[in-house]
Amino acid sequence: MPSVIVVGGGVVGATIARELALAGARVRLLDARAPGDGATRASAGMLVPYIEGHPSSPLRELGRESLDLYDDFIVRLRRDSRSDIVYERCGTLEVALTQEGAEKLSAASGTLWREGVEARWVPAAIIPDLEPNVTPEAQGGLFIPQHGFVGVASLTAAAVAAAEARGAEVMVETGVLGIRRLPDGGVEVRTATDSWEADACVMAAGSWSSRIAVEGADPVPVTPIRGQLLQLSAPRGLLTRVIWGPAGYLVPWPDGSVLAGATVEDVGFDEGTTQEGRHDLMEMAVALVPALENASISDVRAGLRPRAPDDLPIIGRSKVVPGLVYATGHYRSGVLLAPLTAELVRRLVLDQSASTLPVLDPQRCGNL
Repeated sequence: MPSVIVVGGGVVGATIARELALAGARVRLLDARAPGDGATRASAGMLVPYIEGHPSSPLRELGRESLDLYDDFIVRLRRDSRSDIVYERCGTLEVALTQEGAEKLSAASGTLWREGVEARWVPAAIIPDLEPNVTPEAQGGLFIPQHGFVGVASLTAAAVAAAEARGAEVMVETGVLGIRRLPDGGVEVRTATDSWEADACVMAAGSWSSRIAVEGADPVPVTPIRGQLLQLSAPRGLLTRVIWGPAGYLVPWPDGSVLAGATVEDVGFDEGTTQEGRHDLMEMAVALVPALENASISDVRAGLRPRAPDDLPIIGRSKVVPGLVYATGHYRSGVLLAPLTAELVRRLVLDQSASTLPVLDPQRCGNL
């Protein structure tokens, strides 16, 4: 089996490392920090392919396929890592605050039902039966029971543990600067002080993929988009499912806290949190659930989500360095698409006859 270097220890890189290690590859996982300390740390872990993608789209279809993998993925990951992972398929209630918004949700319900997705239109009068604490200003809602969320920190830690149990080597505070092709078809991965050779390399460095030089290739065109997230102290049972509104979302955590997110900010590589972000997220949370007005903020987190030019991930073999496989640009769907991405990358690394999905091909983004 080949030796593989996985660059990036977020949720995508960690699940890829586990998948390859389980398949028998000799894996080395490199991360500039500790696994999960980048954008992964600030993720609410939502699994909601039918909210951000009401109209049919490639991203929604990828999300559907990956969501179908999740139940078995979590069962196997818990078993392999011998650890618990927060995982709830509690459903989502998307709330409209205007009549126009209600009409759009009602139409989306019909469209999704025709495509075989259970998506129930909820009239305003019925919303209190589902979620008594949602604002009485709601004009209607869309309930999708198969949606849910996962604890991203616990998922990432479990994936790393499972990879290590199968022999993977994890190296922290190891920032990769460059990748080049070797004469024998392998790859060399270089940091400021060291270099390693392997049969293959997977670039899963998220927003930092653009800063890793691949000899002979264009820079990876991913833009860091900052997302800020609040953790609010709230009474246990205030909400029973994910609530989505026009300006953000609320995720009820098992300990009773509520995650409120997320901002969308093009501010370069600035990972700081802001007073403006806290204000906007609190305003959104209270608009959806007035009982959160007096909730205290127990934590504020921010992460840089890697956005590709067409909002689709970049997953596939490099044409410049054949031993290199890209797995980046997941933007807001990294957690949802992690199981599918790991499967796609395993095939590309271990089976030379496997082909890149055209819609995800790195070549659509330049000479990669």
